Amino acid sequence: MLQAARMGESDEESKFLKEFYIPGYILSPEASFVSVPDVPHCPVLVFINSKSGGQLGGDLLVTYRSLLNEKQLNVTKFQVFDLGEEAPDTTLRRIYLNLEKLKANGDEYAINFQERLRIIVAGGDGTAGWLLGVVCDLRLSHPPPIATVPLGTGNNLPFAFGWGKKNPGTDRQSVLLFLKQVKAAREMKIDNWHIQMRMKVPKEGACDPIAPLELPHSLHAFHRVSPSDELNKWEAKHR
Repeated sequence: MLQAARMGESDEESKFLKEFYIPGYILSPEASFVSVPDVPHCPVLVFINSKSGGQLGGDLLVTYRSLLNEKQLNVTKFQVFDLGEEAPDTTLRRIYLNLEKLKANGDEYAINFQERLRIIVAGGDGTAGWLLGVVCDLRLSHPPPIATVPLGTGNNLPFAFGWGKKNPGTDRQSVLLFLKQVKAAREMKIDNWHIQMRMKVPKEGACDPIAPLELPHSLHAFHRVSPSDELNKWEAKHR
C-alpha cells in the first residue's frame, strides 16, 4: 500500500518532513507500538508559547501542528506542545521516562532516537530560558540541542546563537525554512549555573516560599531556611 501525501504537500515536502517525525509510541506509553524502519535524521519536539508575540504565537502553533502532527492508525500523535497548556518539565519528564523504559526493554530505535533528538522553542527570552533551565534540571545523560525561534520583544538569546532577533514568520514556507536550518545547525556547548537566593522574613504577611507564591519560571522555591543555618549565623554576626 502507498500512503498519499497530505493535502497541499508535495512528495518532496512529505519526504522532508518525515526527517522530523516522532513515532507516537515514543511520545506516550499509551500509544500503540508502530514498527518504524529508520530513525528520522532530525526528530524534533516543538514547544511554543502561544501567548508570545501577540497573535504570532498562536499562528505558529497552528502551522507547526499542521506540518508535524501526523495521524497514524486513527491516533493523532503530538510533538508540538503549547506551553500554555502544559509545562515543559512535565512533558519532557514523561517522554524521557518512556524512553528509558523502552531502552531497558532493548528498543534499539529508542536508543538511536534519543541521540538525534532536538528541541525547538518559540517565545521570548524568558520562554527560551525556561526550556534551557528545565533541560538542565532534568540532568539528562544526553541533553538535546535547543533551537530558539525569536518570538518576543528583545530576543537576545536567539540572536546570540544566530537565529536572529526578528520573528521568521508563521506561514508554512517560513516554518519549512526554519526546519531546514534546524536540521543543518551545528551543536554548541554552553555553560550553565545555578544561583541560590535567600530572602529575609517580611515584617508583615506570609513568608512561606512555597506555592501559591508566584515566581518567574527561571526561579524555584525550595523551603524555609532553618534558624540554625550557618549562613543565618553569619548574617547575625556581620550586621
